[in-house]
Amino acid sequence: MTSYALAVDVGGTFTDAVLISSAGGCWTDKALTTHEDIMSGFFRAADLVLKQAGIPFSRLDDVITHATTVITNLLIERKGGNCALITTEGFTDVLYIRDEHRYDMFDPQIEYPEPLIPKSQTYPVRERVSAQGRLISAVDEAQVRNIAQTISDNDIQSVAVCLLNSYANDINERRVKQILEREVTGLQVTLSSDIAPQIREYPRTSTTSINAYATPFSLPYLNGLTDQVRARGSKLKPLIMLSNGGVIGAATAALQPVRMIESGPAAGALAASLLSKTYGVRDLISFDMGGTTAKACLIQGGEPLITGEFEVDRRYRFKPGSGMPTTVPTLDMIEIGAGGGSIARVDDLGLMKVGPESAGSSPGPACYGLGGEQPCVTDADVFLGILDAKNFLGGSMPLDEAACAQAISSLALKLNVSDQEAAYGIYSVVGEAMAAAARTHATERGVNYRGLPLLAFGGAGPIHACYVAEQLESNKVIFPRMASVLSAFGTLVTPIRIDLARSNLMKLAQMDWIIVDVLMSEMVAEGKEALVNAGLSSDSIGYSFSVDMRYIGQQTEVTVPLGRDFPTEKDRESFAYMFEQEYQNVYGLSLGDMEIEIVAWRVSAFSLSESRSVDREVDVRPGSPKGQRSIYLGSGVLSADVYDRETLGREQTLQGPCIIEERETTILILPNWRATVASDGAVVAERIGGS
Repeated sequence: MTSYALAVDVGGTFTDAVLISSAGGCWTDKALTTHEDIMSGFFRAADLVLKQAGIPFSRLDDVITHATTVITNLLIERKGGNCALITTEGFTDVLYIRDEHRYDMFDPQIEYPEPLIPKSQTYPVRERVSAQGRLISAVDEAQVRNIAQTISDNDIQSVAVCLLNSYANDINERRVKQILEREVTGLQVTLSSDIAPQIREYPRTSTTSINAYATPFSLPYLNGLTDQVRARGSKLKPLIMLSNGGVIGAATAALQPVRMIESGPAAGALAASLLSKTYGVRDLISFDMGGTTAKACLIQGGEPLITGEFEVDRRYRFKPGSGMPTTVPTLDMIEIGAGGGSIARVDDLGLMKVGPESAGSSPGPACYGLGGEQPCVTDADVFLGILDAKNFLGGSMPLDEAACAQAISSLALKLNVSDQEAAYGIYSVVGEAMAAAARTHATERGVNYRGLPLLAFGGAGPIHACYVAEQLESNKVIFPRMASVLSAFGTLVTPIRIDLARSNLMKLAQMDWIIVDVLMSEMVAEGKEALVNAGLSSDSIGYSFSVDMRYIGQQTEVTVPLGRDFPTEKDRESFAYMFEQEYQNVYGLSLGDMEIEIVAWRVSAFSLSESRSVDREVDVRPGSPKGQRSIYLGSGVLSADVYDRETLGREQTLQGPCIIEERETTILILPNWRATVASDGAVVAERIGGS
């Protein structure tokens, strides 16, 4: 009996769907994202691939996975719930004081994002727990009841509770939650001891506030998604992509939306890491350009980098510290407002700027014909001849060339250049912006980006990848199969997984193994519960362990992997050696005569089952061009052969400039590049004479 698995990725412009069968079949499609009702676009995209396969929704019996950028957009656009914050008395300014770090020491007009929860809805409560976890003063219950009444009177939907040192002892936070839920019906309460039980007051409060702010959206949305899946006849419970590169049950994700911030981008980066091993290129840059944003992620040794802290809504895109921090594990990537819908404009100095503002799916670029009038990146791609207006989405969404030309012409007039120069200006400026982001991301992590291959995907990525590669001095670009919907496919090949952390400061030489054993056992139990709720059996769950360590007196720590065996006291002797090795790898030296401190313990719970795959045979017969098209690439008008990707044969070689079209995206091979078709249908482009 053939089984079917569905993946849906909701982006800022398009909602992508991938359907695969156990027999090796694969169907892909996309629909415009419906921002007014996300689920409408979800099921519209799902119905498109189900129709291709000729099966009803009720035949879905393997898995339904879902990735989305809606939590990110909700935070950036400030469209979350009416939310309050309860803190220890004397600490109500924590979201405004932040950590006193200035990301630019020499800018007197430095800006930060406004806190999600205003001071007027931040309430102090008398209580105190010591840094060692000793209860000094129980919570003032009468004060909490008064706060509950105020919350009820102000129609507050969700509350973040972040009390001092609750990571060491959560008894007061638990009591606050009990009182609030008893006094206010239907109130959502997020405890910092649940969502971010780690040291550092500001990041912990920020993470808790973000989660509370997004819960009034995520809870009804994901619960509603589960209900609609059931109503359509499938017995499956949706799995939701998390920022750490794993999926988890919708019920768990609904209460922890802070873990979903990089949901869609993480799925693409994880798929890129798997493909890097397939193609034998273990170090590369994952380059994902969609309709609204572009994302870059470093893949090293076949694995994406993971960070324990991630920032949302940076005021300055390349400056750490200018956004809102979260302390949940996240695939380490950089994201900028550079996509097909990014709007081109002329600034006060008469210079062209592209993004970060996006036309999205409504009204979209001018060429969509949905009312948009401003020139966007997609308009430039059409005007330059790269995109075929009559064959967009396989002809199911023809583009308005007249509206496109008018938008480009209006920009050209402001710049006092020709229409072609204005369109190519958009193409080159957005390419430079994406290359600058990748350079910054790699440089900050001590990685030499020069020459690293790119793996390009997303609806717009294959159009711009060769240009970006040239700016990064790279000589190879890989265009995988299903490039346009690779993020959706990534959710099908990632394991069910959750990452957990607990802080407990202790010197390595004085480590209390009883405390460590309790912390690790609690996280193992929590991870097991989350994965069982996602549909796994206990014997199909694996665990890996790690510890955050630093030299005494340092501000930051290094994460040291401990492997898959539950650590025991006998392992303590090897901790110092492993830390010294990891520290040496990161900083190039070690300080062997200094005392070592443990900051936090980490547990990852994940599925042991094998990932899904799609088999495909590529015809050995080479395909012929289906026509030619004139394109403008800055130096003049060139004639480019146009190929249908489905007709290309294994090991067929194509000389740039040429265009390779498929239903959901278009690949542009620039002059001085040569492309070869791999055995699985991937297109690998290499720069001729590159150094």
